[in-house]
Amino acid sequence: MTPLFKHTALAAMIALSSPAMASLAYVSNEKDNTLSVIDTETLEVVDTIDVGARPRGILLSKDHTRLYICASDDDAVQVLDLATRKIIDTLPSGEDPEQFALHPNNRHLYISNEDDAIVTVVDVSSEEVLAQIEVGVEPEGMAVSPDGKWAVNTTETTSMLHWINTETFKIEKNIVIGQRPRHVEFSKDSKIAWASAEIGGTVHIIDVDNLRQIHELSFKVPGVNQDRVQPVGIELTSDGRYAFVALGPSNHVAVVDARTYEVLDYLLVGARVWQLELDKDEKHLFTTNGVSGDVSVIDVEDMKVIKSIKVGRYPWGVVIDPSS
Repeated sequence: MTPLFKHTALAAMIALSSPAMASLAYVSNEKDNTLSVIDTETLEVVDTIDVGARPRGILLSKDHTRLYICASDDDAVQVLDLATRKIIDTLPSGEDPEQFALHPNNRHLYISNEDDAIVTVVDVSSEEVLAQIEVGVEPEGMAVSPDGKWAVNTTETTSMLHWINTETFKIEKNIVIGQRPRHVEFSKDSKIAWASAEIGGTVHIIDVDNLRQIHELSFKVPGVNQDRVQPVGIELTSDGRYAFVALGPSNHVAVVDARTYEVLDYLLVGARVWQLELDKDEKHLFTTNGVSGDVSVIDVEDMKVIKSIKVGRYPWGVVIDPSS
């Protein structure tokens, strides 16, 4: 055996014998003021990180080096260094930041300030407030389209989607949807936006090119009173096949055909499901269940819950670092 062949064979054996690196899921626990860190391979909590008061929305920087945290009761957006798992900075945020979204440029952070009825735009590099945009009453959800053209804010009391031009920081259109809108999710091509209306019990499908609603989804979970069916978080598969909708105190996740808008199934998870996130291979869906204090793991191929992972009190947000 030549030295080169031996070296190649050894490298192949090492590659085959080395376990694949698992990704990590971060879960915000709003009653414990912590983040739970879950290994997505073993489905076990591997760390707990102390953060600010009442953490809710969390998101990754585009380079996966930082985690941004809405510490709502501290009126702060905290910056967690993922390498050290330490808080390294606090950004100006406005009062009561609930949710936020990061522009594809990895700099402009759009923050929903519920108590002030504004959206604050912060440059995360310079820490400069670039704009404060007046919106409706009780802003909550925040999303930026993958192409970077639009930022969308939901206001709960005014039941509106506010469409903000990301170049001018001006609202170009307001769309009225169902009662108490909570979350917006864009398709990967930025052509469709999905918006949940919690008290309305509906999800609204928006054609982004024309800024008009093209479909309205409603849900009927067998054996559950209709007033407990309250859509909040939405997650879309990258191939455009499925949409998953967290249905709040109904304790179910709806599985929707993202092309036909047909509801295919309802999956029973923990109590008061808030948000959800697919892992990096999109084989598993993780849901945060506030009242039961756990995370449900759904096998996407089989559409079955395969595990419940105990975390902190009132888990709310979840993100998965695909580079870990």
